[in-house]
Amino acid sequence: MKIVDFSQNNTLLNQFLAEIRDVHIQGDSLRFRRNIERIGEIMAYEISRDFPYMPLTVQTPLAQATENVPAVQPVIATILRAGLPLHQGFLNYFDRAENAFVSAYRKYVDADHFDIHIEYIASPRLDGKVLIQVDPMLATGGSMELAYRALLTKGEPAHIHVVSVIASRQAVEHVAKTLPADKTTIWCAAIDPELNAHSYIVPGLGDAGDLCYGEKE
Repeated sequence: MKIVDFSQNNTLLNQFLAEIRDVHIQGDSLRFRRNIERIGEIMAYEISRDFPYMPLTVQTPLAQATENVPAVQPVIATILRAGLPLHQGFLNYFDRAENAFVSAYRKYVDADHFDIHIEYIASPRLDGKVLIQVDPMLATGGSMELAYRALLTKGEPAHIHVVSVIASRQAVEHVAKTLPADKTTIWCAAIDPELNAHSYIVPGLGDAGDLCYGEKE
């Protein structure tokens, strides 16, 4: 399974990553959402390199021109609610993509233990398609796995791109074990070393959904 950690290279993405982590900046929810969206745009561009391409001839005002364009359009699947800005970043570039949405949330048994529940799914058929499954925070990997299994009720994709802004090493290992290795690629803006007792990524950035849209009860 191919695993890509963008933080291993010096690019503009690291500036956006620094800002969403910074407590002095992340309180600006508009900027926080926009930075997540920008990271999605950069990652979409990089993922597009893995697509098959085909020649397309178009008529300019002066003559014909042939350009290589993607031969497939992906399905972008998002785990609600924190995933929406990242989804938009991908949709800005894959503007002909189909879209899918899954709700996954933690239901706490006590202060330190929780189960992950899936309650809603809206998706086109996925048979033979490229699935880009996005969630800004990949903490344990459980939500990503369950969302993928829920999406399988809509068909078997040809390839799966798992996308996260910040992932824990534990979550990356979990996804690598639970999704099909021969057709899955994991893309992360950064992979952090650990989880705390509440399964939050350390150093991470906090609760991405709250930072995007405000605190929830």
